Amino acid sequence: MKPLANLKKTIPYLLIFFIAISFLMLGGCSGQGKKTFEQWEKIEAQRIAAVEKDEQYKGKVLEIISDTEEELEGGFITRTQVLKVKITSGPFKNEIIEVLNTSDARSAYNITIKKGQGIFVKLEFDGKGDISGAYVTELVRDNYIIIIVFLFFAILVLIGRLKGLRAAITLAATVAAVFFILIPLILRGFSPVLISVVIGIAITVMTLLVIGGTNRKSLAAIAGTSLGILIAGAFALIFGSVASLTGFSSDEAIMLLYIPQNIDFNFRGLLFAGIILASLGAVMDIGMSISSSMFEIAKADPAIKRKDLVSAGMNVGRDIIGTMSNTLILVYVGSSLPLILLFVAYKIPFIEIINKDMVASEIIRALSGSIGLILAIPLTVFISASLYSIDYMRSARHTKR
Repeated sequence: MKPLANLKKTIPYLLIFFIAISFLMLGGCSGQGKKTFEQWEKIEAQRIAAVEKDEQYKGKVLEIISDTEEELEGGFITRTQVLKVKITSGPFKNEIIEVLNTSDARSAYNITIKKGQGIFVKLEFDGKGDISGAYVTELVRDNYIIIIVFLFFAILVLIGRLKGLRAAITLAATVAAVFFILIPLILRGFSPVLISVVIGIAITVMTLLVIGGTNRKSLAAIAGTSLGILIAGAFALIFGSVASLTGFSSDEAIMLLYIPQNIDFNFRGLLFAGIILASLGAVMDIGMSISSSMFEIAKADPAIKRKDLVSAGMNVGRDIIGTMSNTLILVYVGSSLPLILLFVAYKIPFIEIINKDMVASEIIRALSGSIGLILAIPLTVFISASLYSIDYMRSARHTKR
């Protein structure tokens, strides 16, 4: 009967969650009503402005008009599709146009279009501002992303119940903090080091307090996590400096030099910010796991000595170290797998590989994060033991009275 009672308690939260998600997914999906003269004027102004902008628009493939292949010199084959497409977004919404899609066997990135698929199209205009041509730039995938996000949150709430709902709320708040606070502030020229530290600690405090509640267990986890990520970032900065890393370890970093905001980025600072964000989740997991374990041990044996509690906490931590340190290393290896395969395929010596800026950056990033993660264990253990000792002494004094 207890599982059934718990399920009944969870149902109202599930209903609230699903209603909120439904509003988010269905917002703006209502039918198109009649437009006023002012609305048509606004749309026409948007169309005129679109001619000068480099924008892409969503469309749906109504029909594949033609699909031909041509063999070029060297045996390469090009495929050309002419598509009948209905534009589904922007000022040209509901217009039906012909769109060209060309794929080349020599290119690593080709798109083959099927009837009914959603696509992004780039429009071309003539001197009068009318659409003179269009071509496919990408497939529409956001629908599938929305579905899997919805499934993720649904499973999180169904399995985690009230704590799962809290986790969903903190996750949404974390994403909002990154995209609406951290990134805009960095793009305005603020120090990525300072901003990442402040946001990282704020995310830690919010997440652990919401999930664990306001208690000494959460306080110990917050302190251990915060110190762990600061240590990870410090190691990244120190070894990034002595190894003379430029911070230009990816094409995206180089492209930041040419953004319209004309910001003079501190690319080593961005490396620090990346360490904070990449290791935050794993270190937070370590901090809460250790803190929770120690307080459960103390709860089971209130008379346990501090040194025995520390020993128990370290034993738990040592069991976690192996798998969690592997977690960060494998994340970085997985994201760099194509690059590693490329180096090995061309038989580049190992010593040359690890001395390349992009590889050295990833190694220092991964190991710095792992060092912060490992050191978060003894830090959380000693902080938890100290907080428990305070509670124990207070309870002992109260008992004597």
